[in-house]
Amino acid sequence: MRGAGAKLTLKDDGALMLEYVIVGDIGDLSMPPPAPPERTDGLWQTTCFELFVADADGYREFNFSPSGQWAAYRFAGYREGMTPLDMPAPTIGLAQSGEQLALTVTLDASALPPMPWKIGLSAVIEEQDGTKSYWALAHPPGRPDFHHPTCFALELPAPESL
Repeated sequence: MRGAGAKLTLKDDGALMLEYVIVGDIGDLSMPPPAPPERTDGLWQTTCFELFVADADGYREFNFSPSGQWAAYRFAGYREGMTPLDMPAPTIGLAQSGEQLALTVTLDASALPPMPWKIGLSAVIEEQDGTKSYWALAHPPGRPDFHHPTCFALELPAPESL
C-alpha cells in the first residue's frame, strides 16, 4: 500500500464520525467478505481499522471491519481489565475503487467517555500474500502495539477548552 489516512469529526450531538482511507492497489488487499453488521471478536487478525480513546478511567478500543462487523471494549489500564463495551452498533460504510478504499464510521455519543480524550487511530492492513502492515498516528519502539500510550497521539480537549 502506498499510504493511509484518517479523518475524525466530532458532531454537534456528540457523535463521532471517522473516515479511514487506504491508497494503493486495493486488489492486493485481503478483504473479509461482507457480513451482518454485528459485534465480532478477532477482527484485528486481518484488514481492520481501529480507534482508541483514553480518558481518566482507562481507555476504549473500537474495531471496524470492511465486512461491516465491529467490536468495542473497555480497558481499566494498559491491556488490563478488558470488558465488552455496551453500546449501540456503529454505522459503517465502505467505498472502494482500484486505487482507494474508504471506510466511514459513525459512533453514537453514548459509546464515548467524557472529554478530554487522548486518541489513537490505527489500521491493520493485510495483503493477499499474508503480509501485514500496521498503521498508526505514532508507534512505540519495537513491535507494533496500538494499546501502548505512545499511540494515543491526538489530544482533544473538553469543548469548554476549545
